[in-house]
Amino acid sequence: MPHAPIALFCFNRPEHLAKTLDSLSQAHGLRQSVIHAFCDGPRNDADQDGVAAVRALLRQRSATLPIVLHEKQANLGLQQSIVQGVTELVETQGRAIVLEDDILVSPHFLSFMNDALDRYADEPKVMHIAAYFPPTPVEGLPQCFFYRPASCWGWATWAESWRHLQLDAASLLSRLEGEAGHAFNLEGAYGFLNHLKLNLQGRINTWAIFWYASVYLRGGLCLHPARSLAWNIGHDGSGANCKGTSVFDVELAQEPVTRFPEELRECPEALARARAFFLAHTSVSRQEA
Repeated sequence: MPHAPIALFCFNRPEHLAKTLDSLSQAHGLRQSVIHAFCDGPRNDADQDGVAAVRALLRQRSATLPIVLHEKQANLGLQQSIVQGVTELVETQGRAIVLEDDILVSPHFLSFMNDALDRYADEPKVMHIAAYFPPTPVEGLPQCFFYRPASCWGWATWAESWRHLQLDAASLLSRLEGEAGHAFNLEGAYGFLNHLKLNLQGRINTWAIFWYASVYLRGGLCLHPARSLAWNIGHDGSGANCKGTSVFDVELAQEPVTRFPEELRECPEALARARAFFLAHTSVSRQEA
């Protein structure tokens, strides 16, 4: 299979984007890939300089990187920008690898994504490939495993899976009552449901929680590596939807993932370690956004 297209979502942070592009330029297999840079438009006059700087940077880097620009004049917002961009790529090319402008990747990121997309392409139960797992001890864990949240800091999916995305917060919440919601919240370790409630109230405008809920309610599986292949550097207070914190920081994997799970079921030990991580960081796991 040809390498999956890379959707890179950008807005007004050229310094973060430069670091993302630097890391991506070192990823094995980039030369067999195409980066589709989706650039959202400014919200107001204060965004103009940052948006212009991002687009200038992408044009400059396109001389050495396989970048195709998709520039929006109006501001779509994070949710609409990502949903539209991912939908465009998967509908035309069948699959997509997705990054935002504040994600650093391991040199083995693209290899893992493309290998997993090929390996599970005919397994409808597998709906999401993630590059990030919380910083927990890796001893005793397989190289990669299935774990229920659809982690969105570097991820990939197929057209058939993405068609099941639902964006009705009220409907999703109604189906996540009781035990379903408790399990969705990692048995109470993380307040994922709060993110749906805040979207319903109009207090935030995000997309990833809708994707996780859509996958979870279909009984879908999400593949994760034990050692993260992506790192979100946007927890520095510069982003609209991430508060400042360092608890999610990881050391990027320097070895490739070569072994994939044969059995299509969640890894209990990975779930236990993720729960322990979130319970140990109560202020983060309980935060509302």
